[in-house]
Order: sequence, then C-alpha cells, then structure tokens
Amino acid sequence: MYSSTIQVSVFVFVTALIGLLTYLSCRGQNRNGQQNQNREFFLAGGGLAWYFVAGSITLTNLSTDQLVGMNGNQMALLALWELSAVVGLFILAKVFLPVYYKFKCTTTTELLEQRYHNKHIRAVISALFFLGSALIFCPAVIYSGALFMQSMFNVELPLMYIAVVFIIVGAMYAIFGGLRAVAVSDTYSGVLLLTMAVVVTILALQAIDYNFDGIPEERLTLIGGSDSPVPWHTLLTGMIFIQMFYWGTNQVITQRAMAAPSLKEAQKGVFAAAGIRLIIVPAIIVVPGIVSYKLFGDIGDSAYGRIVATVLPDWLSGIFAAAMAAAVLTTFNSNLNSATALYVCDIHEAYVDKSPNVPKLSGFVTVLLCFVSLALIPVYQQAESIINLVQQLYGLLSMPILSVFIVGLLFKNVHANAAIGSVVFGVALYALLSFEFSPIYAPFGLHYIHLMFVTLLSCVSFALLVNKVIFGQKAQFSMAISSKETAA
Repeated sequence: MYSSTIQVSVFVFVTALIGLLTYLSCRGQNRNGQQNQNREFFLAGGGLAWYFVAGSITLTNLSTDQLVGMNGNQMALLALWELSAVVGLFILAKVFLPVYYKFKCTTTTELLEQRYHNKHIRAVISALFFLGSALIFCPAVIYSGALFMQSMFNVELPLMYIAVVFIIVGAMYAIFGGLRAVAVSDTYSGVLLLTMAVVVTILALQAIDYNFDGIPEERLTLIGGSDSPVPWHTLLTGMIFIQMFYWGTNQVITQRAMAAPSLKEAQKGVFAAAGIRLIIVPAIIVVPGIVSYKLFGDIGDSAYGRIVATVLPDWLSGIFAAAMAAAVLTTFNSNLNSATALYVCDIHEAYVDKSPNVPKLSGFVTVLLCFVSLALIPVYQQAESIINLVQQLYGLLSMPILSVFIVGLLFKNVHANAAIGSVVFGVALYALLSFEFSPIYAPFGLHYIHLMFVTLLSCVSFALLVNKVIFGQKAQFSMAISSKETAA
C-alpha cells in the first residue's frame, strides 16, 4: 500500500508539472484574428522553434503503441522499423517540406489540390487520413496506454476506466490548446520519456547481467527470415515507401514541421528528430522486450509493463508512469488535432461553411473522435500483436494515398478522378492481397510489406493508364520538387 501511494503521488505530481509548464509556455499567445484561426490553431501560428518541432515529431510517433507493441514482439528485428524511419525523416526534410512550404500548405492534402487543380481529391484523401486516425491510431494508442498502466501498477481497475481518463485529458489538450499546446507538451514529455526509457533499458540489461544466453537466436538477429515479422528483403521493397508515406505525407507528423517559422527551421527540427531516432529509439523499443523474454518467457504485449514494474524502484516507476501517460496523451491529442485540421480545412470549409468558428467546430469533431476511439478499444483487445495489427490495417490506406502524392509530385496533366480511382482500386487490391478471407490472399507467400510495394506500383500504373485511356490525357513528367513553377 505504501509503495502504491508513492507511485501514484509521484505520478500525479509529474503529470501536473508537465501540464503547468505547457500552460506557462503557451499562455498569452496571440490568436491573430479570425482570418488566421486555421494557422494559429493547426500550425501554432507558424511559431514552433526547431526543438519543439523535433520534440513533437519524436513523441507523436513514440508512444505506448511503439514501446508496448514493439517490445511486445520481444525480438531485435523490430528495430528495423526505427532505423528505416531515419530515411523517411530525411525524405521529409529534403523532398516534401520544400514543396509544402513553397505551396504554403496548412494540410498535406492541400498540396494535392494545388497539383491536381481539384478540391475533391483533397477532400477524398483527407477523409481517408481522418478515418485512419479515428479507426486505427486513436483507439490503438489509448488501448495500449491503458494496458501498460494496468500492467505496470498491477491494478484490477477495468481497462475501459483507464482509457476514459486518457481520452478526457487528451481531448482537453486538443480542444483548448491547439497544436501549440500539443507540441510544447510533446517536447517536455519527450525529454522525460526518452530519459526514463533509457534508464529502463540499462536497468533491464543489469537485471540479466548483460547476458543474453538462453535467448533464441531469431530473437537477437537483425536479419529476419521470410517467416519473421520483418523479413530482410522487405527493406528493399515496401519498407522505404511505408516510411516515405508515414513521415512525408501523414498530416499527424508533417503538421509539426509545417508549423515552424521557416523551411530552414523546420528542417533543423526534422534532422534533430532523425538523430534521436537513430541513436536512442532502436534500443528502447526492443531491448526491454528481449530481456523480458529471458525473465518471463513469451508474454506478448504485457512484456514492457512487466519489465518496468520489475526493474524500477517505486518512486522512479511513478515518474515513468507519468512519462508514459504523457506519451499516450500527446500521441492521442496529436492525432485528434491533425484529424480535426483535415476535416475543418479540407472538408467543412470546402463544402459546408467557408468561415466557421474553428475552435468550436474543432471541439465538436474532437468529442466525436473520442467516442469512436472508446467504442473500438474492445476490438484492439482481441489483437495478438497491437503493432503488427496497426501496420497491416494502415496498409489499406498508406500505399494508395502515397501513389496520389507520387503521381501529383512527378506528373502534370493527370485528371484528379484518375488519381481518386487509383485510391479506390488500391484499397480493394491490398485488402484482397493481405487479408485471409480473400481467395488471392498472400500470393506466392509474399509478406504484407512486399504486398504494399505491389499495391503502390499498381496504383501509380492504374492512375496513369486511366488518365490516358478514359480521360484522354497524356501525363507530362514535371517534378514539383525541383521545378520553379509557382503555386498559382
């Protein structure tokens, strides 16, 4: 009882301190008038310094779905996701960000409207991103966060009760603070989380005296076989495009980089985030899980909470719980803020009301997303591996969406409906290739990451073919990345 009191007291104090520091950093910021509500609420008024960009990108991605899910696989192989993410961040900094800044985008999908000269394609892709956040990322991060807290504190409190608390607090950040509050709290929380995650990794290694004897070789290798979660040959096909999509076109990530005062400041933040991902993140998302396998056996997604509860003293576990809670909240409210930005800027203002009350409308959409997330938590409780489920589900959207960006960036004179058709085709194709109910499930035994690459190539080819055959237009190679054309 005494140790639990210490844990909870430290947890509450540190959580409240992060909230106070965020409030002090954000208070008094100018809202810049009605005409700039979108920029202020969704891009922090273009005022995020590089360290807030780096901190927000890092913690928006690094949450319980990463720490719990990847450690839950209890093998080193999952580090390949983080190592390849460094490539994705460099592509964001050097390829996508210059284009977003050139076209002065508020959302990534605004670029599509500029390139295809059609607002409908912007709305369609925004709707898909919105559904991805609502149906996949928001419920997944809330579920994994609640599971971690339940495992770490070893409480019998129902998982849904913990989830409700996370949802309420996360929604308050997103509704009342906008992106500025989200990014600032991300950064403070990120410093704390990374520090504590490194401490956990070191203590876990000490718990086994740095001795990995007895752990199967397949759990220690970085060269995955064909039946592993990440076969080595997927690094040559779909993996790089998954990272390109996630870091380069995903509103949840790019929104932070687009909120800097200049392209140079944004790139500096992205490079800093890449450095963190290369040096710190791979170890903290696999080593504790591997150690947990040696100590407790194959226990799946409970591995990280179990090892943290084992190696940390009570007062430190309270701090770590606060850091993990902050990670859950910031990833959750980042998804809320980004999904709301997509709906408000790309759908509501285009089809419903050109000048809405942005904070009020955003609050309504945020509440709706919260209810959807809560309703889907029981679905994620049935998953064998939360991280593998999230990756596979998001494959339905990622490659079809990326194909639209690739065609839009590399070609002119492509009809928007050809690109929209390729998205519909791609979603159906990937579902048929990667889900067991399909008669053509996993042809030739291909891994789902290979199937993503196949889907991407098929979507690009479909768009160009339909553009020529159905719409009678010949696509012209014209890279937006290097061309000197303006956004006019």
